[in-house]
Amino acid sequence: MKSHKLPNAPRPYYLALGDSYTIGESVPSDQSFPLQLRDALSGRDFLVGRTDVIAKTGWTTDELLDAIAKKRRLATRYELVTLLIGVNNQYRGYDMDRYERELAKLMEIAVGYAGDEPTHVVVLSIPDYAYTPFGQAKDFAKITYEINWYNSVAEDMAARAGIPYLDITPSTRQGLRAPELVAKDGLHPSGDLYAQWVERLLPMALDILETSR
Repeated sequence: MKSHKLPNAPRPYYLALGDSYTIGESVPSDQSFPLQLRDALSGRDFLVGRTDVIAKTGWTTDELLDAIAKKRRLATRYELVTLLIGVNNQYRGYDMDRYERELAKLMEIAVGYAGDEPTHVVVLSIPDYAYTPFGQAKDFAKITYEINWYNSVAEDMAARAGIPYLDITPSTRQGLRAPELVAKDGLHPSGDLYAQWVERLLPMALDILETSR
């Protein structure tokens, strides 16, 4: 396998910002997508020197902002930052203007931690939990409609900020016909589904890290 890492090159730092989909609710921590991505990068000879995850199940955009503000001992710069947030805004019925305003702040923070390089940040789309046993017990048509709306807003905001955007939502709509992609809690992704995200995220991450050398 061809090496992507120069001899004695500094190890890149990775910061993952989000909620339950980032922390990996209901799966072992090493099956969360940030840690699977870290391991995949290491397998391509990009040994990640530090992986920081700021995420918690149930967090909305404002709660993530608060957590970042209170977080200590973060690095001053990360070569790669991912941001996935908003499902709990939708679930709680928060105002869309609030989501846009707070997401803009989170994107600005993410870019700041990426050394003011928007292209070193990746915004991931919000999963559609309508296609899970939990979602089927709710108003699943309303969930899908609103998730699409949130993602349309986020994608447009990312484009205007010059931030790469990764649409992983279609993969989350396999949950009813492929139950192995849903965690045992009947709501969150399984490690197998996170692996699908990493498969698509890895080439983007490699391109980003190549430009950091």
